Amino acid sequence: MARAPGLSVRVKLTLSYAGFLMLAGALLLAAVWAFLLRYVPDRAMLINPDDQPTHGVFPIRSALLGVFAPRAAAVLAFLLVFGLVGGWILAGRMLAPLTRITDATRTATNGSLSHRIRLPGRNDEFRELADAFDTMLARLEAHVAEQQRFAANASHELRTPLAISKALLDVARTDPTCDTREVIDRLHAVNTRAIDLTEALLLLSRADQRSFAREHVDLSLVAEEATETLLPLAEKQGVTIETCGDVTPVIGSPALLLQLTTNLVHNAIVHNLSGRGTVRVDTSVRPDTVVLTVENSGEKVTPELASTFTEPFRRGTERVHTDHAGVGLGLAIVQTITRAHDGTLTLTPRPAGGLRITVELPGGPAGGQP
Repeated sequence: MARAPGLSVRVKLTLSYAGFLMLAGALLLAAVWAFLLRYVPDRAMLINPDDQPTHGVFPIRSALLGVFAPRAAAVLAFLLVFGLVGGWILAGRMLAPLTRITDATRTATNGSLSHRIRLPGRNDEFRELADAFDTMLARLEAHVAEQQRFAANASHELRTPLAISKALLDVARTDPTCDTREVIDRLHAVNTRAIDLTEALLLLSRADQRSFAREHVDLSLVAEEATETLLPLAEKQGVTIETCGDVTPVIGSPALLLQLTTNLVHNAIVHNLSGRGTVRVDTSVRPDTVVLTVENSGEKVTPELASTFTEPFRRGTERVHTDHAGVGLGLAIVQTITRAHDGTLTLTPRPAGGLRITVELPGGPAGGQP
């Protein structure tokens, strides 16, 4: 944005310091005049020489003004020079942290987000600004790195089904003896996976941009709907689902909250002990928040591995894989939907194996009323 040139902040502060000093000096000289010189008589006084001898000439007001005025002007000139020089130096020292912040901003504008100000000294307004700017740069750097990893992983994941489809079509075209029905079935499976991946990416983008309407939602009913939808899958895997909890009113998107709960329950069913696994879904109310907890049995997971499950396209190598393992975006979508609803997501490995996943969201009005 083009702006007209103007005085720098350092010049403005210098002029302000000098002007204030000149005003203080003028007020001091005015006080001298008001409280001292005006009581000096303007005419000479006669003293009786018989009573006491005179010791010199008694000054009058005009004579004192003649002596006082040039010296007062000299003092004001000195204060002006002192104020300008001292103000320039003082303003430079005061604005030095702002200069470092400006340089860091220009560096970040050019694309380098690794630079940090790290302003030394005790806490004040400039240091609070510098610390806040460093925090912002750290978050931006992490966000950009995450987006770059996400773009690279998404490109890789989308390229895989396309490459498989191309290979199947090449085989069908060059080999006249191949089973066309088998090729069609495999193409259908690959295409279904590509569609699922694309829809997951669109959902992830929509939740990340927070472009959704907010309504009053009972999270316990959403959890019941998700578990009922996935009950056939749980029965097929031999997993038992338990649900319990209280009415948990929140304000958010019903569709996104249903997707969040469905992803959590689906993840708990798929990554479980086949034939003897359990999943527990619980909702509870706290003073200012509501909590959705989904925990499942399964193999033991280290905290370090659990912390990576919310990253896009990350699939733990030690976790159970089935035909319903998904596209690697389940918990990433849960994380994004949780952040979009100003909540927190916590993954905790269970000592006996499996995970306990907790979603804490801001509570809504009781009864779903505004």
